[in-house]
Amino acid sequence: MLTSSQNYKQNVMSLQYITDQQGEKVGVVLDITTYNRLTSNTDPDLLQGLSIPELEALAESKLTTDSQQQLSEMLALNSENILSNNELAKLDQLLLRVDQLNILKTRARYTLKSIEN
Repeated sequence: MLTSSQNYKQNVMSLQYITDQQGEKVGVVLDITTYNRLTSNTDPDLLQGLSIPELEALAESKLTTDSQQQLSEMLALNSENILSNNELAKLDQLLLRVDQLNILKTRARYTLKSIEN
């Protein structure tokens, strides 16, 4: 049963909610342009299911202050070749985390760009 409509201006798409008898949202009706844009997208690098504010927050995210400080200290010690094997493993783990974060940030920016087009 179609009971209300709402314009979602953030992404210039029109949608209508389908609600049950208790007024709970159980579905959504999209305009055909939005539907085609959402369903024709098979790019695996796009982050699906996130709102624009969530994508923006992810695109601007950083390591925690503690992790950044630890990384800086460990990189300085590594340049002097005084890290133990355990510390080298921890440094590798931090660098992997940085790489993963950068990939997610890039995918968030890429998703935002695809929404704009």
